[in-house]
Amino acid sequence: MNTEHLRQSVKAKWLDYYQENRHWLNRLQVWVTSEGQRRPTSSFIVATLSTLDPQFTEMLPLMVDLNADPDRIVATLGLNFDPDLELEAVPAEQTNADDEVKMLPAAPVTANIAQSPSRIAAKVDESCEGVYKKHHFPWQR
Repeated sequence: MNTEHLRQSVKAKWLDYYQENRHWLNRLQVWVTSEGQRRPTSSFIVATLSTLDPQFTEMLPLMVDLNADPDRIVATLGLNFDPDLELEAVPAEQTNADDEVKMLPAAPVTANIAQSPSRIAAKVDESCEGVYKKHHFPWQR
């Protein structure tokens, strides 16, 4: 297990969650000041992360065995920060890139699909009686 990867993963998931829910999170009475940083309580952060990240949930029993203090867990994970200030520090290009609509690449140009045998049969069979019984097509011999 790469602990730095875990820290980056839980930080990104926490900030995404906070950004999406900040309108109601700011009204909850879960805010504290820890080491000069305004943030939700450690217990709230740990509980939230346990629902957001299965990898974190797997590691949580070990973390609690090593240290059951939620403040120490949050500090060790590098989450002892004001999420509003942290979101302001994210470069504008990164937030704009996240908001862009991602589209699939254009389909490759193929042979004339409109003239494929199945399309011709569909056009001829407007009466829904079955074209293969009623009509003879050039590709059938």
